[in-house]
Amino acid sequence: MVLAATLICVAGAPVLARDLIVFAAASLRGALDEVAALNDTPVAISYGGSGAMARQVAQGAPADVVVLANPQWMVWLQDQGIVAADLPVTLLTNTLVLIGHDGPALHDPDADALLARLGDRRLAIGQRQAVPAGIYARAWLEHIGAWDRLVPHLAEVENVRAALALVARGDAPLGVVYGSGALADPKVTVLWHIPDDQHPPITYPAVALSPEGAQFMDILRSPQAAEIFKQYGFGLP
Repeated sequence: MVLAATLICVAGAPVLARDLIVFAAASLRGALDEVAALNDTPVAISYGGSGAMARQVAQGAPADVVVLANPQWMVWLQDQGIVAADLPVTLLTNTLVLIGHDGPALHDPDADALLARLGDRRLAIGQRQAVPAGIYARAWLEHIGAWDRLVPHLAEVENVRAALALVARGDAPLGVVYGSGALADPKVTVLWHIPDDQHPPITYPAVALSPEGAQFMDILRSPQAAEIFKQYGFGLP
């Protein structure tokens, strides 16, 4: 009888709406929080390096929407059979900048200029193998012929926000981060806007993995969201 009564109570209980779950690149923190507030139901956002986010989703972590900072990781999810090839859309774009805690700007820096500014300290970047900002930073350093000389002087971290924090605290004199991140932190100074033709295009692919996620994608692509993203320094494709 107790079991029957319990079943009746459960059957008669209202179904509570669950939070929408979004896995997103760390560089979207702040902007995506504001956009999520436009949703009618609560949104739970998990931020991290794009590689870490993609691997968690592939391992079965529940997600309604995934927004990454590098198309390569979205292609990897497609290869894992998690995402259909025709579903991802390019949501945003970004720029790459060299930042410092203080000091004068650097114009078209080369290996010598970077090493002189670093002294015996390190250049903060995202992990070169998994973090998109680190991948873009490596491409830039290779383009200017500085990669081999800079490798021993790198501080590689788990996501681009961690690289930003190292420079903001003064723990690293230089870092390579996204323009949107540098705009959000008054404790860092942009020393050089890295030309777009010196690294691969920085784009943010997004995909819905559930019907609820598809509805949220409509919000992500709305004019209201576009204005928020632009205020945080992101570009639109």
